[in-house]
Amino acid sequence: MSDIWFYHLTNTPLERALPTLLLKTLEREKRAVVMTQGDARLDALNTLLWTYDNASWLPHGSAQDGDAQLQPVWLTVADECPNNAQFLFLTDRANSEKIADYERVIMLFDDRDFDAVAEARMRWKAWKDAGHKLSYWQQTPGGSWEKKAES
Repeated sequence: MSDIWFYHLTNTPLERALPTLLLKTLEREKRAVVMTQGDARLDALNTLLWTYDNASWLPHGSAQDGDAQLQPVWLTVADECPNNAQFLFLTDRANSEKIADYERVIMLFDDRDFDAVAEARMRWKAWKDAGHKLSYWQQTPGGSWEKKAES
């Protein structure tokens, strides 16, 4: 069973939180798939990972780039894992039928999106009932993460 971590964005948007979480993933020598909704959002995340910091960038690719096996971070709108990732990041209410294939699933959802919060609650119940180990992380006012619950 996968460990599933719910990241409740209450202080910063996805665009600020995702690069930091991906950097931590790469520091742990893990690979990641970032699944999102729609090609426009995928393009925006692609640009973000090249430009989020003037002094740095995150190595990543998508179907547009090819060579999935060479990409430590793979951006996609499909439910796929072509880079043998251990971590799956679900953004923008994306959902995967293959969560059991990953060591860890990170679901990021924004507090300002009522539907995303409601959906996160439904997924918590469903994934808990399926036997996954769950953790709920909430942003502090300073932008760090605090574990608030686990199951």
